[in-house]
Amino acid sequence: MKVENLKDLDLNRLVRKSYGDDEELEARTAAIIKGVQANGDEEIYRLTEKYDHVNLRLQGLRVSPQEIKDAYQEVSEDFLGALRKAKKNILSFHEKQKRTSWLEPDTDGSMLGQLLLPLKRVGIYVPGGTASYPSSVLMNALPAVVAGVQKIVMVSPPRKDGTLLPEVLVAADEAGVTEVYKVGGAQGIAALAYGTETIQPVDKITGPGNIYVTLAKKKVFGTVDIDMLAGPSEILILADESALPQELAADLLSQAEHDRLASAILVSPSRELLEQTIAAVERQLEDLPRAEIARASWDTYGAAVLVPDLQAGMDLANKIAPEHFELVVKDPYSWLGQVHNVGAVFLGRYSSEPVGDYFAGPNHVLPTGGSARFYSPLNVDMFMKKVSVIGYSEAALKRDAQEIALLARSEGLEAHARAVEIRFKD
Repeated sequence: MKVENLKDLDLNRLVRKSYGDDEELEARTAAIIKGVQANGDEEIYRLTEKYDHVNLRLQGLRVSPQEIKDAYQEVSEDFLGALRKAKKNILSFHEKQKRTSWLEPDTDGSMLGQLLLPLKRVGIYVPGGTASYPSSVLMNALPAVVAGVQKIVMVSPPRKDGTLLPEVLVAADEAGVTEVYKVGGAQGIAALAYGTETIQPVDKITGPGNIYVTLAKKKVFGTVDIDMLAGPSEILILADESALPQELAADLLSQAEHDRLASAILVSPSRELLEQTIAAVERQLEDLPRAEIARASWDTYGAAVLVPDLQAGMDLANKIAPEHFELVVKDPYSWLGQVHNVGAVFLGRYSSEPVGDYFAGPNHVLPTGGSARFYSPLNVDMFMKKVSVIGYSEAALKRDAQEIALLARSEGLEAHARAVEIRFKD
């Protein structure tokens, strides 16, 4: 890794799509979805055996209450305590997002307003297998709980023994998930969208997964709503000479270890800081358990970018629109007004990215691949729908009828005009 000058930077390497554009993968995903639509549970069993090497026909797809009860015996009290503190913080943050319905009466007797209603049934996807993501369970389920969703359905791929990780099951129970199923991949998304004999369809699907999960969400959108098309994890750090290289290196690697395709970028006007951080990354990679993954990410999609000043660095950050943006500068709050295109911003050296991933309260399901230009983190509003309320009085319609009819006829829609005028014909 070498320091790159801003004018020589290849932005195409750093600004990537959130999902693949691979026709072969899309065709495979579509075939999986069609198979689930046609054959329901049997196709789920077949694909789970093929991809996860687990035969679930005898024990079934749904996690039993006993399995959840047993999971509590397999986790430590320390884990449970930390999970519950994180849950409290996440709930507290998301409760501040909740809005209420409103109705506004007029003096002419009419009433306009908006109903805010929770979705009835949502599905959350949680990656599984050998990995454990209890934090993803909390981040996906708790905003739905705050919104008032009645049924929260979780799918996650099973381990080789046909079980889900105990930490994930405990998190699901603590977060208020009402149904849990042992199914992952594109088939899990298809089951949530279209239903099977065992799994009833949902209204919306949230949660990140691999490329097949992402392409499946893309495919079923319209049948159900989705949160976003999530891509590999990203972090961009804008730092000045006050930052410590070892801390910056640790934060960069915290995202690089996620995925070989993850992106970790450091931007600074200080060449010395950039070079020292590169050296610190190399040292920390030596004993990192996921060093092979982090190394591939750092070598392929990592960058250390020298900019003329912090303003140029801020402009670059807004252009790249990273998922996670750390401002490790002397006075980070003074720059907050210039933050526009990021998923989440972390202010100062003590706001390390994992603080947001696990504990602080804001949601860690964030837009990737440049979609922070127009998309938001997962939030309570995403689990609600809005219904417009129109209650016109006779006086109001009489006052507005002529203009309504005129606008309808300007569009060539005579029946629209007559539907208003007929009420006053006699």
